[in-house]
Amino acid sequence: MEVILCSPRGFCAGVVRAIQVVEDCLERFGPPIYVKHQIVHNPYVVKDLERKGAVTVETVEEIPPGSRVVFSAHGSPPEDFEQARQRDLQVIDAVCPLVTRVHNEARKYDSEGRRVILVGHDGHQEVKGTMGQAPMHLVDENSEDRMPDWGPDTPVAVLTQTTLSVGDTAAAIDEIKERFPQALVRNDICYATTNRQAAVSKMASLVDMALVIGAQNSSNCNRLLELARSLGIPAYLINGPDEVRPEWVEEARVVGIASGASTPEILVEQVIEALNPEKVTVLEGVEENITFTMPRELQ
Repeated sequence: MEVILCSPRGFCAGVVRAIQVVEDCLERFGPPIYVKHQIVHNPYVVKDLERKGAVTVETVEEIPPGSRVVFSAHGSPPEDFEQARQRDLQVIDAVCPLVTRVHNEARKYDSEGRRVILVGHDGHQEVKGTMGQAPMHLVDENSEDRMPDWGPDTPVAVLTQTTLSVGDTAAAIDEIKERFPQALVRNDICYATTNRQAAVSKMASLVDMALVIGAQNSSNCNRLLELARSLGIPAYLINGPDEVRPEWVEEARVVGIASGASTPEILVEQVIEALNPEKVTVLEGVEENITFTMPRELQ
């Protein structure tokens, strides 16, 4: 068996920063450090930080008054910050700067009198945070009734979740522009999502089947899975080597491996070790050298 390994893969700059925020807080202030929502969508990462003293919660109300809390990389709505203030919490916001940019755009276009449409997945943590920034209408490709009932001349601004399918988002934007021809479109899909989807597209024609390594609740991992399947190859989303089923790979001569932006490289290495291939080939891809500065509280 040969393994073809996608590149780039794994942690993006926003995930690296978010994890580092929690680790720095634990080192500087000591445990417990509360984390509102999973810091990133990967159980291996979350459990590793919890072993060091992080405490993951889903709501601000679960955090004892006066505690220190890190808000997750996905972004949080303003009401969470207000609730934290009322509980005298010390907040360090680990939101990805590229998500913050979308928040800023939402407020800007709303202040200019535009109606805002967000293309995203209903219920995702990033969407919850973005929709709290200003009044907006959510367009989710999984919903049948998607378009807002506004006149075609309505001044519209279109924003997107950062971890969407490039192809599906383009189709949704085309549909919006048919309804609102003058819409101002900001495609906010992040560099890491775009690069990892391009890598899967390149890999698909070279393999018999694919494994996407990452969490079931990771949006960008699920988009990689959907893309691989849409390109005609059997593909499976797994957290790690224990989830590889022998029947998936026993007939495969070439197995492709991709991983999402919140997946640690150690899980990729463990899956390759479990497969025990005769050869590992790394596809050439876009080199990523982006870094983000830490929150001012930790600088």
